[in-house]
Amino acid sequence: MQDCRPYIAPERIDPSASRQGYDVRSDVWSLGITLYELATGRFPYPKWNSVFDQLTQVVRGDPPQLSNSEERRFSPKFIAFVNLCLTKDESKRPKYKELLKDPFIQMYEERSVDVACYVCRILDQMPASPSSPINDNNDNNPETRQQLGPRKARQKEPLRRLKIRENRSKRGFDDHGPSTVYLQVVGAGSRDNAASLYVFSEFNRYLFNCGEGTQRLMQEHKLKAAWLDNIFLTRLSWENVGGLSGMILTLKDTGVPECVLSGPPQLEKYVNAIKTFSGPLEDIKLSVRPYTEEAYTDDTMTVHQVPIFGQSKDHSRKCSPRSSSPPRSPASPKEDDIHLNSCGDSPGERRTGTRDASLVVSFICKLHPKKGNFLVTQAKELGLPVGTAAIGPLVKALKAGESITFEGREIRPEQVCTPTDPGPVFIIVECPSEEFVKPVCTNRHLRRYQTGGTEDPAALVVHMTPESVLNTDQYKQWMERFPSTTEHLILNQQVFTVHNVRSHKIQTQLNMIHPEIFPQLSSYRTKEPQAALHVPNVRAECLLKFQLRPVMEWQRDAIPSCSTEEFVKEASEVPNFLEEVEKSRKICSTDAAELSAGKGDKYPEVVFLGTGSALPMKIRNVSGTLVNISSTQSLLLDCGEGTFGQLCRHYGDDVDDALSKISTVFISHLHADHHTGLLNLLYQRERAMTTLGKEFSPVYLIAPVQIMTWLNQYHNHCEEILSHINIVPNTFLTDDAEVPKQKTKSFIKALLKKNDLTKFQTCRVHHCKNAFACSFTHQSGWKLAFSGDTMPCDAFVNIGKDATLVIHEATLEDGMEEEAVEKRHSTTSQAIGIGMKMNAEFIMLNHFSQRYAKIPLFSEDFSDKVGISFDHMSIRFGDLKILPRLIPAVKTLFADEIEEMEERRERRERRELRHQRGGSSEVNSEQQRTTMMGVGAKRDQEEAATHGVDAKRQKTSFSS
Repeated sequence: MQDCRPYIAPERIDPSASRQGYDVRSDVWSLGITLYELATGRFPYPKWNSVFDQLTQVVRGDPPQLSNSEERRFSPKFIAFVNLCLTKDESKRPKYKELLKDPFIQMYEERSVDVACYVCRILDQMPASPSSPINDNNDNNPETRQQLGPRKARQKEPLRRLKIRENRSKRGFDDHGPSTVYLQVVGAGSRDNAASLYVFSEFNRYLFNCGEGTQRLMQEHKLKAAWLDNIFLTRLSWENVGGLSGMILTLKDTGVPECVLSGPPQLEKYVNAIKTFSGPLEDIKLSVRPYTEEAYTDDTMTVHQVPIFGQSKDHSRKCSPRSSSPPRSPASPKEDDIHLNSCGDSPGERRTGTRDASLVVSFICKLHPKKGNFLVTQAKELGLPVGTAAIGPLVKALKAGESITFEGREIRPEQVCTPTDPGPVFIIVECPSEEFVKPVCTNRHLRRYQTGGTEDPAALVVHMTPESVLNTDQYKQWMERFPSTTEHLILNQQVFTVHNVRSHKIQTQLNMIHPEIFPQLSSYRTKEPQAALHVPNVRAECLLKFQLRPVMEWQRDAIPSCSTEEFVKEASEVPNFLEEVEKSRKICSTDAAELSAGKGDKYPEVVFLGTGSALPMKIRNVSGTLVNISSTQSLLLDCGEGTFGQLCRHYGDDVDDALSKISTVFISHLHADHHTGLLNLLYQRERAMTTLGKEFSPVYLIAPVQIMTWLNQYHNHCEEILSHINIVPNTFLTDDAEVPKQKTKSFIKALLKKNDLTKFQTCRVHHCKNAFACSFTHQSGWKLAFSGDTMPCDAFVNIGKDATLVIHEATLEDGMEEEAVEKRHSTTSQAIGIGMKMNAEFIMLNHFSQRYAKIPLFSEDFSDKVGISFDHMSIRFGDLKILPRLIPAVKTLFADEIEEMEERRERRERRELRHQRGGSSEVNSEQQRTTMMGVGAKRDQEEAATHGVDAKRQKTSFSS
């Protein structure tokens, strides 16, 4: 370490230091720097222009000091330990002997920790270190990892995990339960983030339920999905499985070899259904373990599944006043039988599919026993040879419960070991409605863990239970039958916690630039009062922990804080930001007459709900754009996972009103990041209309007809959905398309009338098979064009001619044209060029690669007719001329990110230049462009010839 300049201790650099030569305390400094970097994910010193600047900063500057921040929380003992190592005065810096006496070290010495597993846990919870002086590439980004090659990116995490398990097995730890186990809330059960739990041990990771947004929360809060090998589902409802398809794709893409899904047997049908758009999932072994199978056991615990059946015979969705749909064939629909939503409302019309809404599954989880810890201090006092090779067999015997004789004296296990931990039990219970109250409360398996039962009482019961159930006398009495030592964790919509802190932060800072275009985010709050409970209970919060081992306790230190004042203060400290904000405000104010022309027209309003590509990330969600056409009608362009959650955070308590106005949804293509939020939107829209007392009407769904295969299978085997839609295949809205069905013609006519449109057009674009763009023209004359995902496409130019606004994907930056062709996307300048060919009045860029999380790189082609989109950005046509005036302030706010991206681009260009110089021949740029376009044309032909395998996910989730 001392040979690496950034880690060298000050006294090793400074020629005037009081002590010359090597001392072990220099290594202690290097240890402190390393721990700081591992803990925070960044190097403690800024980037240097020269070696001299680097060494001067180390010698003359203040030493780095670790502290807590809004993103990372550390224990006081760990902070004190790291800062002790980073003592600037070497005479006061401890040597290793003193360091080993530090409380942080002693704490772990007494626990008999498996060090390899502990280190793995620390690594598991931290990001890569993009700012490290020895890390030239930002490998923490999934799309960057893909550039480095799928094999290299795919194998790192799983191999580490499997190797640790293999080593542990060889060392004979199989009979030793985990030392550290805790449950952590991911989604607290709010309306925008359904209930989900992450369970950690040093041997395994588990997820209980996986609603929409779960993957995004895990990514933001560094709960790595790559370690998951078991996902438990309490019920096959969209609230619980809405994020599962995206999670499975991510597990596959990160190289997880196997994942087991436990819960209702219909999960197997669900997995088959998602293959209609994900492809065959050949790289991951997915198994379904239904409740009928025996208990599951691994290195951490044994899990028993407890099936519970509701009492009512009619288990259609609670909020739905209509009967379930009649059975439909799960086969791929033909053009003549796509109207699968014509569900009868007759009471006698019943399903005959495999749906079973009467079933929920509870999970009883018992940790394996853990042998007592060896007490080093007591052993020393009794004269045992602690610290020598002779202590090993003695410790083994004592921890096994055997007395030993040492130097003629008998030593009993209880003298030097803590008692064996028999293994606490925690129970996960979902009681979704009052129909399940009696079956839950009378279940004999759950009763065994209550007072007077045959098993040790449960340490924790997790209730995924609405307030209406908690308020019933029977459920309250059932909770009270657990002993007072049992803790109760409640996850439902009666929670007030912020989940997506980074989204709130960036929106607060953008709000400083323009409060109307970047409105503050809100939260939906239920009006239902909390139930009065007479048992120890805690309401869930995001990242709240209940630790089962080593000490049973609640831990709140990881709960994220969301302080608007702190966010504003941080932005205010960015050099020149407030000055640029003031300049933009003055410019907008000076030119108010010109810039506000038409701004009095509130509609149309365009709200960007998701502006990122591939998979949900902490700042940008996946595709979704709401167009509020009037005060009563809205249209949605794409609906990626988490779109409803974004609506919740944008509209807060007014979300039901916003939902009830959505009459039309356009799905551009069937990549997961463009349509897997549709079902939740439809269910929540129905709930909103019921709440508001509005008459229900199906949504006009303009989508590739192939979406019906997915919807059909989900409808038949999971939950009713087909009555929510009137399907209009995208192909029937292309130029000169023949519409064979009168019913489809009536749908097209009705959707135009409903939205006050004179025309709605689609065209095929250059992305995957059955990918479409669209444009629509309002009766008042304005026109909006939406590209979906595509390479530059003349067909889109034709249908978007003279658009008032074109929204075009700009997934990649300029200079990455070759990659754009391979992934069938557009670069910034290509997107702007299409808008210019259209003669569009304004061009909004969106669908940015997640490598541009905060801001994309700007192109020389940017003009006063081009803007960039952010999640939760709200614009009206009168705002369009204002947007370019805001760019200087935006660029100042994200100056560090822009600088980092420009450095990455320079490195990439240098690599490409070296590659070109090393080649045997050079190809001019025009030839390269022609070659790349030829690749795209060839792919069109290949896709047409491989209809049977087209469902395979295009380029996995990183290229969607």
